[in-house]
Amino acid sequence: MKRIISVVGARPNFIKIAPVHRAFQKYGKSIEHKICHTGQHFDEKMSKIFFDELLMPKPDFYLGLGGGSHAVQTAKIMMEFEKILIEEKPDLVIVPGDVNSTLAASIVAVKLHIPVAHVESGLRSFDRRMPEEINRILTDEISDYLFVTEKSGLENLEHEGVSKNKVYFVGNVMIDSLIHFMPVIDKSNVLEELKLRKGEYILSTFHRPSNVDTKKDLQELIKAINMIASLEKLVFPVHPRTRNNMINFGLFDNINENVILLDPIGYIEFLSLTKNAKLVITDSGGIQEETTFLGIQCITVRDSTERPVTSEIGTNHIIGTDLDKVVASAKHILDGNIKVGRLPDLWDGKAAERIAELIYKSI
Repeated sequence: MKRIISVVGARPNFIKIAPVHRAFQKYGKSIEHKICHTGQHFDEKMSKIFFDELLMPKPDFYLGLGGGSHAVQTAKIMMEFEKILIEEKPDLVIVPGDVNSTLAASIVAVKLHIPVAHVESGLRSFDRRMPEEINRILTDEISDYLFVTEKSGLENLEHEGVSKNKVYFVGNVMIDSLIHFMPVIDKSNVLEELKLRKGEYILSTFHRPSNVDTKKDLQELIKAINMIASLEKLVFPVHPRTRNNMINFGLFDNINENVILLDPIGYIEFLSLTKNAKLVITDSGGIQEETTFLGIQCITVRDSTERPVTSEIGTNHIIGTDLDKVVASAKHILDGNIKVGRLPDLWDGKAAERIAELIYKSI
């Protein structure tokens, strides 16, 4: 029996590991798959709800290490995860994505001579001011199995001199989850609860420090949201980081009445809102992929993306952080000027099956 531990810490990690966990069940007692939740996202609505909705088992290990600076958080995770690895002695550690938990777990495993598999390898924004970019680069450098979601990942890893023998183009596990739960998503009554009609609202999310961490930036963002909401009703699930800053800066009263503010919502509800929106405006990474699969127009309020396929062939518009341009782009799209996208290669709902088979045959 091969023993594997997957490490999750933030909402996107749960979505990526859920299909991998299901895929391992095919191999019965040949593979023992355990899950370690670092607690990097410690808000229950951003964490526990995703385990429940994604039908994942209760984590075998919970570290409860949310909060703190990047250095503090990474160091705490390394210290506690090392204890687990010494005790469990797994044959492989799987890390998804690009959060601090990803890098911390990878470093500890490698130093204990335990192989590491990185799910979602090779993505690059080429903006090293983003902490996620540093996490991605370093994790790829020390991983033994690099599972790639799109062709840009293959090109980036080749350019960085990574051995092709370690790189596997498997597709996108985020899309696996989306396809798997589509029947449940279609049954969601969130539109009725919010008194919304399909194709008659905008969905928006913001959480990146560059957009929400200073009063000036957040004021400008809210101003832009209000302008866009004057064109079409806008639904705004507020990330805990963004909410805290809005409270601290006294900005809640500045919101247009045409904006529906929500607490963080579950995976199923959010995907239902995404699928039925006329437009999504975000600074997220994974949402760019989900909107491309669903054929929904997406404006990304960032200067670069680590997921270029969503813009090159998908429905994503990389507009940058000039909010006047964001408002203008929203008007342009709402007037009917849309991108007709197509699906990237291997976004077929079978990425996790490929990963599980490769791991089963390799370790």
